[in-house]
Amino acid sequence: MATTSTSETGPVMVTGCAGMIGARVAGKLLADGVRVVGVDILNDAYDIRLKDWRMERLMGTEGFEFHKADISDEAAMDGIFTGAAAGASERSDPAPISAVINLAARAGVRQSIEDPAAYYEANLLGTLSLLRLCASHEVPKFVLSSTSSVYGLAASTPTSEGGAMGGQLSVGLETARPLSPYAASKKAAEALAYTYHHLYGLDVSILRYFTVYGPAGRPDMSLFRFVQKISEGRPIMVFGDGSQSRDFTFVDDVAAATIASTRPVGYEIMNVGSDSPVVLSDAISIIEELTGNIAYIDYQPMHSADVTATWADISKTKRLLDWEPKTSFSDGLVSLVKWYQDNRDWAQDVLTDD
Repeated sequence: MATTSTSETGPVMVTGCAGMIGARVAGKLLADGVRVVGVDILNDAYDIRLKDWRMERLMGTEGFEFHKADISDEAAMDGIFTGAAAGASERSDPAPISAVINLAARAGVRQSIEDPAAYYEANLLGTLSLLRLCASHEVPKFVLSSTSSVYGLAASTPTSEGGAMGGQLSVGLETARPLSPYAASKKAAEALAYTYHHLYGLDVSILRYFTVYGPAGRPDMSLFRFVQKISEGRPIMVFGDGSQSRDFTFVDDVAAATIASTRPVGYEIMNVGSDSPVVLSDAISIIEELTGNIAYIDYQPMHSADVTATWADISKTKRLLDWEPKTSFSDGLVSLVKWYQDNRDWAQDVLTDD
């Protein structure tokens, strides 16, 4: 998709374009000459300054059309699909949407326990709205962002999309017991996407992202919190003893996989991870070295919605998308720390969840 001439295809809709992943996907598409219809509600689920920072780098870019909208508002979204909505005047003809990359979501395990309804409205009802519109407007391609959280405690590591047994039966077993409303909402959205693939022939790529990090990341994620607090000499909170591991995946690699997934696949679920899990205490040590500061750690009990380890088997994604991660964890942390230092005047005041 990204290498196709704009004269040969319609624009790509990227929902959640002010998010960490969405902004990078939109930016990469635009750099490749692909027109982007960006949609974001720009809510205050976390510090809006992060979203403003990302949007400043997209607004005014040739080929970028932005709409502030709620994806669960089907009537408003219909106007964006048809080009009738305000702000779509520069879309020629208007050219039909060629693909929808749905990155608009409420994310976060612990927060979903506090406000599960908001997660279902965005992650399930929002997805349903987009799927209905793709069917009615004959949009051929739908990409859905999902999460490694759907695997819960059942998954062995490294975790494959079909589990140790392989096949569709084990896919259901591997994800049958989500541990949080967030994970459950994403699992439900995956099932709904299959229904629309079956009924309307919609080509669907579902991407299960593993612990995405990078510059201007979400402040509820551990690496953002650690970089900020260690840089400022504040204590960091670690749930558990620090021996848990995560398959941290750099946002540029995630964006590349997401764009690659716009190719026709039928209906496929694919893991997007680094395939190189990192122990949390080791990540903290690297941040200490990069910032030149000591981490003051407040250890707390492990949360019941957390898992001890994540590790993506990405062999299927490599095969289907001709993709593999290119950024080492240490290089990714260098980028994150540099971004924080460059934006420290306001990033130090961003509220985190601990």
